[in-house]
Amino acid sequence: MPRSLYASLALGLTVILTLFGAAYLVITLVTTRLYTEELQQGLHRDLAAKLVGEGLLAVDGKIDEAALADVFHDLMVINPAIEVYLLDLDGRIVRYNAPGPLPLERVRLEPIERFLGERTGRIIRGDDPRHAGREKVFSVAPMMVGDAYWGYLYVILGGDEYASVAAMLQESYILRLGLTGLAVVLAVALIAGLALFSVLTRRLRRLSAAVEAFTARDCRGRLDAEIGGNDEITRLGSSATRMAERISELLAQLEKNDNLRREMVAGVSHDLRTPLASLKGYLETLVLKEGTLSPDEQRAHVKTALRHADRLSRLVDDLFELAKLDAQFESPRAEPFCLAELVMDLIQKLELRAREAGVRIEARIPPQLPFVNGEIGLIERALENLLDNALRHTPAGGRVTVRARLDDRGTVGVAVEDTGRGIDPERLPRVFDAFFRAAPAREGDDGGAGLGLAITRRILELHGSSVTAHSVPGQGSTFFFSLEAVAS
Repeated sequence: MPRSLYASLALGLTVILTLFGAAYLVITLVTTRLYTEELQQGLHRDLAAKLVGEGLLAVDGKIDEAALADVFHDLMVINPAIEVYLLDLDGRIVRYNAPGPLPLERVRLEPIERFLGERTGRIIRGDDPRHAGREKVFSVAPMMVGDAYWGYLYVILGGDEYASVAAMLQESYILRLGLTGLAVVLAVALIAGLALFSVLTRRLRRLSAAVEAFTARDCRGRLDAEIGGNDEITRLGSSATRMAERISELLAQLEKNDNLRREMVAGVSHDLRTPLASLKGYLETLVLKEGTLSPDEQRAHVKTALRHADRLSRLVDDLFELAKLDAQFESPRAEPFCLAELVMDLIQKLELRAREAGVRIEARIPPQLPFVNGEIGLIERALENLLDNALRHTPAGGRVTVRARLDDRGTVGVAVEDTGRGIDPERLPRVFDAFFRAAPAREGDDGGAGLGLAITRRILELHGSSVTAHSVPGQGSTFFFSLEAVAS
């Protein structure tokens, strides 16, 4: 189960405070012990020297055993934590006042020499004769018997009662009180932190609930992410709202595209089925009536079959071209070219067909029209589609005109006008949809598949332009687009 942000923050704060408390505890105990050792050694640094200086430990050139025993006894009574050892010059333990046998027979002389040679405030630890491997603070002074150095008086300043931090903590009321206060402070800090995190994450929880509700509605409708404030969380809520609106728009567009795809599939099925059925019917007639048809009838059947085959071929070519254009996301390979020459070439190409249909086709382009920028092959196909559409929907005696002019925006506008039947206003918005036929073609024309204008729109979109249509029923239609002019 995923952990909430509040739970993660609470866990993180708990871990941080726990680590902080543990670190503070360790630092406090260690520094307290060091301070205690420093204080003990500083206060009793000259203790051994004072004991030796009284001159009571040596009488007549010998160690006074009775005086030494008295010193041991008095120190144990005054401070049981103090242990006194009498060392020879090699550090060997000769006498001591600690109870029980000693695991060490000799004390290292190097700390003793440092202690006698330095007067700094640094802590100097020496061997603890009662615990092998352990060191404690001490006081030491050389002993003279007669005129010669006999050994050292070695005083351990802390006994077993203070050998460990745990024992020191157990014995110190002030230290326990301080650590209890620290625990209370950390607990209060934890509670305050949790309360603060709850306040800070409240708006995030509201935003999360809004997003979950939006998701439960299949990302439809409005995301209510108005959470107040003026910080990063507020901006996150605003961004989430805009993102939800965009997702809703995209879903609506996907549904629309899906419906268009269904219509397109239905249109493709119909437009493929019709010429295929006709083609198959005429071919079957030729096979079934082989030898019974006259040459003229056979020729008529073959011509009709070829016409349907041509129509089927054009439909397949248009479908392939439209799919290729829809899959093209990069800009066309644009280059400057003369639009006037392209228009005249297309008019010459369609002149014979226009004459046969009784339609006049002409161009009205001003001289000195600047070059335009685009991929000439694609622009030629777009213009040819517009002219072909105009010719098919213009009755005999009508006129198709291509106009072009330079406008104030630095683009060349192109208009293809016809005097045909026009397009009904309710059908005009869909005139560029694939497989949509705005009106039946001229009598005797088998019409197209309704892909020419869709191809034209896609070509101009790839050129960063668009194509629009204006029509008055009974008077004709005008299709307009513009291309970028090339400065001369």
